[in-house]
Amino acid sequence: MKKMYKEKAFCPYRVCPLGAHIDHQLGIVSGFAIDKGIEVEYEKTQDGSIFLTSAEFKKQVEFSANTTPELEGDWADYLRGALVSLKRKHDVSYGIKAHIKGSLPIGGLSSSAAVIIAFLSALCRANNIKVSRSELISIAHWAENEYVGVKVGKLDQSCEVYSKKDHLLYLDIKDDSYELIPQNPNMKPFEIAVIFSGVERTLVGSKFNMRVDELKSAAYAMKAFSDMEYGKFQDTYLRDVPHEVFAAYKDRLPENWRKRATHYYTEMERVQKGAEAWRKGDIEAFGRLSFESGNSSIINYETGSAELKKLHEIMIETEGIYGGRFSGAGFKGCCMAIVNPEYKDKIEAEITRKYLKEFPNLEKGFNIHFCKTADGVEL
Repeated sequence: MKKMYKEKAFCPYRVCPLGAHIDHQLGIVSGFAIDKGIEVEYEKTQDGSIFLTSAEFKKQVEFSANTTPELEGDWADYLRGALVSLKRKHDVSYGIKAHIKGSLPIGGLSSSAAVIIAFLSALCRANNIKVSRSELISIAHWAENEYVGVKVGKLDQSCEVYSKKDHLLYLDIKDDSYELIPQNPNMKPFEIAVIFSGVERTLVGSKFNMRVDELKSAAYAMKAFSDMEYGKFQDTYLRDVPHEVFAAYKDRLPENWRKRATHYYTEMERVQKGAEAWRKGDIEAFGRLSFESGNSSIINYETGSAELKKLHEIMIETEGIYGGRFSGAGFKGCCMAIVNPEYKDKIEAEITRKYLKEFPNLEKGFNIHFCKTADGVEL
């Protein structure tokens, strides 16, 4: 039995109903934090030692705040990266002994970002380091992007930090401006279902980075075709390329690049339409746009395991679900759905029956959880 430490830090998971796969192209995104997340129970160490155990992984991990730890290829690389990132601008003298646990299974809820932020929160408190919300997002993003090497945008971290209960986070990644749009008082009630496929997910080594490169390649090529200034490849984003340029030159792109870019431009439109539907209290329209996002993720972005595609298909035909899509990148993991709470029992029964009929071997890992929106991490 793991030792229960006195201090606690918590970071919620997030779901993204609209804005899939476009944050790393400086797009406009939306999201909610949910009332489940990562908890870090800890106590401060005087000598800078960091000792970590996890409810999810058997391996115990040790490193020191007094060194610059290297990647080791295990679950704690995200936290080594968090330490390295924090030390770039702050003095870290004290370490922590900590036990980390999540209130939902791993995969599709940005659990990597949540565990980084919860760990950073604990480490900052132990060292009396004060950071702003925007700085916390940047520190966590650098850890995942530069240290671990997953080319994520800032959607995950931003949702987990900025979100507010009963509000939709509407975030422009290009300039980090955001709006918390309150739930319209006339909106029908809703909850968020998180449906785990039973198949674990990983972004490192998946096709995630390849998709990012395909989007950048499309942007770079279109800049060249249209005589735009194109600069360095790594500094190129589809947000730099107006839609009319895409319309003019899309047929000159390789098919895969064209499909990825099609997803980007249509998803940008869906996010903006979704924000307006949310303002008006039209949860049905908001949900339909989320289903359209899921379809584009399958057809144009070409993500989704057979299991997730089946879940998405079942969700579309299930009464009481306003909308939904893959949660996260769509490489294994889970789906999220926006549901009418009156139908929760029927939704759970129908999805379980249909899904396990197709994948009976996944019964042990398959599960459904119903959640509500929540505030972001407490600083």
